[in-house]
Amino acid sequence: MERSRKESQGGQEEDDWRRASWQGVDGRGAGCAAGDGQRVVHEVMAEDVELIVGAGRYERSAGRTGWRNGTRRREWDTRVGTVELEVPRVRGEAGYFPSFLQYRRRSERALAAALVEMVLKGVSTRKAEDVLAVMGVQGISPSQLSRFVGRLGEHVKAFREAPIDDAYPYVWLDAKYEKVRTDGVVRTQAVLVAIGVRQDGLRKVLGVSIWPEETAPGWREFLESLVERRLRGVRLVISDAHLGLRDAVRRVFVGATWQRCRVHFMRNVLAKVSRHKQPIVASLVKTIFAQMSQEEARRQLAWVLQQLEQAAPAVAQLIESAQDDVLAYMNFPEEHWSKLHSTNVLERLNRELGTRTRLVGIFPSQSSLLRFVTALLMEIDDDWSIDKRYLSERSMALLQAERPSLSAPAAQLVG
Repeated sequence: MERSRKESQGGQEEDDWRRASWQGVDGRGAGCAAGDGQRVVHEVMAEDVELIVGAGRYERSAGRTGWRNGTRRREWDTRVGTVELEVPRVRGEAGYFPSFLQYRRRSERALAAALVEMVLKGVSTRKAEDVLAVMGVQGISPSQLSRFVGRLGEHVKAFREAPIDDAYPYVWLDAKYEKVRTDGVVRTQAVLVAIGVRQDGLRKVLGVSIWPEETAPGWREFLESLVERRLRGVRLVISDAHLGLRDAVRRVFVGATWQRCRVHFMRNVLAKVSRHKQPIVASLVKTIFAQMSQEEARRQLAWVLQQLEQAAPAVAQLIESAQDDVLAYMNFPEEHWSKLHSTNVLERLNRELGTRTRLVGIFPSQSSLLRFVTALLMEIDDDWSIDKRYLSERSMALLQAERPSLSAPAAQLVG
């Protein structure tokens, strides 16, 4: 009898907080945006409790494993505000604690990302507060918002300037373009990105910079900044054939080999023939890359040149001039070839950045673009640090054995 009375009281309290969450926490009805976040969370917790208890509210069941026992208020303090929760109490063999509260760090990152995007879009503090209220975050002040943006700026700057802690035999370089409003005019800006693979096979974001356009001075200054942060051991640089980039690589990474992206190279080749000839030309050129060694690839390349000298002389000339650069990856362990012949790994990263930057559209300033892109790269870099190795330790050991002095500086500045 006592248990039934307590179960009834617990169920009534659960009804009360569920009803309150549907009506809005300030009592202004279901249209109140501020209560939407709490409502969703409370509904999730109610479903969880029903599974744990083994019975619905007021339901008699032989399989019951616990009883509802009211709720307890919990203020979930994050770095960007406070979320008010009414967490159900459960008596019996199994207690209850919401699983999503165990992912506090990830939730805070989601809230932080929302704040970043609002700040970059120029959303006012008042509107930002309203949006966060929908997410269930209450009591954030203008000073808190300002402090958050300031801390974000400090974090992304520290990430961009942090010392590079290891040798990176492989480095990929690429640029993507974003729209930025400067002096009242929307202009395209180049986002320069560098990533590398460490001696243990893990990937890392090495750096990011913004330049008005993709030029040799811009690339050179960017690469020199990486060397100043102690980037060393660079043996192969993979990129497209942008002249300014090639010149910067040659001047900054002395002694390193340059690999011309094979995907971009094929596009350049096919652009020199008519559409109806492209399939057969593509098939011919691909036979070069299907060989099992660089020597065999060069023999096949010579045969392909003979086939194309008359039919497509412009293509033959391009292939002959680019053969050293497009086959450079074959000087490295065969296990790495599929990852080294192109900038695909960086193209995928740029596409991931693009899905987020498109939400912003036009950035209000160059600094806001740099802050936003760096914050996204920091998240990607965190994921890579716990992800599986991009290249196996065993295969990287083969590379190390070829040059034992890999840890010594291999990238230096040329005045």
